[in-house]
Amino acid sequence: MKKIKIQALVPITLVAFAFAGLFYLLGGCGPSSAGPAAPEPQAVTEERIPVHTAVVQTKTIALPVHASGMLTSSAEQRPSFKIGGVIRKIYADEGDVVRPGQLLAVLDKTEIDAQVNQANQGLLKAERDLARVEGLYRDSSATLELLQNATTGRDIAKESARIAQFNQQYAEIRASRGGKIIRKLMNEGEITGPGTPVLVLFETGKDDWVVQVNVSDRDWARLNTGMRAEVFMDAYPGVRFAGTVSDLAPAADPANGLYPVEIRVTPQGKRFAPGLFAQVKISPQLARTYSTVPVEAIIEGDGREAFVFALQADGETVRKIPVQVAFLDGALAVLAQHLGDKAEVVTAGAPYLTERKKVKKIINGPRTQQ
Repeated sequence: MKKIKIQALVPITLVAFAFAGLFYLLGGCGPSSAGPAAPEPQAVTEERIPVHTAVVQTKTIALPVHASGMLTSSAEQRPSFKIGGVIRKIYADEGDVVRPGQLLAVLDKTEIDAQVNQANQGLLKAERDLARVEGLYRDSSATLELLQNATTGRDIAKESARIAQFNQQYAEIRASRGGKIIRKLMNEGEITGPGTPVLVLFETGKDDWVVQVNVSDRDWARLNTGMRAEVFMDAYPGVRFAGTVSDLAPAADPANGLYPVEIRVTPQGKRFAPGLFAQVKISPQLARTYSTVPVEAIIEGDGREAFVFALQADGETVRKIPVQVAFLDGALAVLAQHLGDKAEVVTAGAPYLTERKKVKKIINGPRTQQ
């Protein structure tokens, strides 16, 4: 009997322990078993980025005009025949230096000589007809109208002969000025038309070299003939050639919308050749007022396009403004647009800024300009 009682008590003991554990767990969640309260989260203070600022300065300067182009000759010629025909002979080759009046090319004159002879024979016939009608008119055998018609026919034949002789004279090409043949566009035996260039002649005088550039309408309006220019060439690094604006186009080039400008340049003892690449700097006399900022205020520069951070009126926020850098003047960047009077730009700390972040202006910072 005792053995049976012990086995019956084992399940009762296990159930009691299970209830006790559940009561303990439920009691731990109640207020009687609550421990010390967790500390409340502290308010996060908004971080402000310290920055240095500089006041935008204004400066009155004559903004230079920068352009690039090719060196060429103001006396470039493209000689051609007045009439068409077969080229019989070309007496000049590329690179030859020619003198004024030198024979450069000639056509086969078989056709034009025949036209001259035909015109001369027609003139002789017209003169004979006129002489016969004049005799008849004196004998009252011909009317005045016949005499007038014969006279007109003689005059027409005379002018036709003059035209044929003139064309015969221009069936050849002669150099009107001295220079150098830089290109031969046609060869012997080819058929050329009236006005079709056969050669390209460059005059090689010291005052005939020009640089042809294209500028925008804004720059064109600030230029005048006679303005001084500086010319730089890759062929002669470090050499500054003196130039003068010699011609301003009255209209824009329809192909690109830019205005052609011609700058005359002297060789200054250097050897020039057509096609040399040149960069030109022209300093107009007309001055304008520009906004300037320290170079370190410029961020995200891409060519002339860049940005600056401008301090807002509340002194705590900034605004990212796109700017266009006209050129650099020492430690200053000259801007093409006006940023406004008393505006301030960030000079130190800009790489860490966005328009959503607040800043802390360092009043007495070493970069602040007042």
